[in-house]
Amino acid sequence: MMAAARTNLSQSVQGVSEKARALMTRLNLYYAGVGVLALVNLYLLVQMAFAWRTVTSQDANALAQQTVVMKAAEIAKKPLEGLDGKVATATKDSNEFYGKRLPVAYSEVVAELGALTKQQGVKLSRVQYADSPVLDGTEGALTEMRMDASLNGDYRPLVLFINSLERDKMFFLIRGVTLTGQSNGMVGLRLGLTTYLRGKGPAADAKPSETAKTDGASDASSADGSVQR
Repeated sequence: MMAAARTNLSQSVQGVSEKARALMTRLNLYYAGVGVLALVNLYLLVQMAFAWRTVTSQDANALAQQTVVMKAAEIAKKPLEGLDGKVATATKDSNEFYGKRLPVAYSEVVAELGALTKQQGVKLSRVQYADSPVLDGTEGALTEMRMDASLNGDYRPLVLFINSLERDKMFFLIRGVTLTGQSNGMVGLRLGLTTYLRGKGPAADAKPSETAKTDGASDASSADGSVQR
């Protein structure tokens, strides 16, 4: 009897132990599964965080780039604002400049040089002339008139003559000034000048000779403004 009871008890204990082990095994597996799922979820959350950060950073960079592009476009368009009005104003100013400051005939230029030298008391002893077309074939066609002049006089009158050329109603561009000599208070200068004739000048207007020599300040032009031969 006792032996049978012990056997039954041992079997019962063994069955309970096996059930407990089986239960623990299932719990372990459950916890393990939960742990794995938790790790997977954590990994996904980290990846989502990185992805969100990357997208946000890219959006910020893209927004910054677009802002720069817009600012550049705004700066670029400013000179074009009111362009029609600016073109009209520039055309008007150009026409006024052409009409008031550019001569039509060669004789006008020679007469003006003669008047300025006489006014300032300097001697224009020699002038070389050369010309070439500018904007030929267009509505604003000009003739560039280049002059290489030799002058003599006191220092102050020569300075005043150069200043009068720069301020004259007729447009003169001084290309260069070279000192050629000095003796007994008299200074010699070589002066490079440029002006422009509207069109090619009247057909009847005589172009100055390639080398024109004068005798004194008043010889650069005659009394009526014609070119000296």
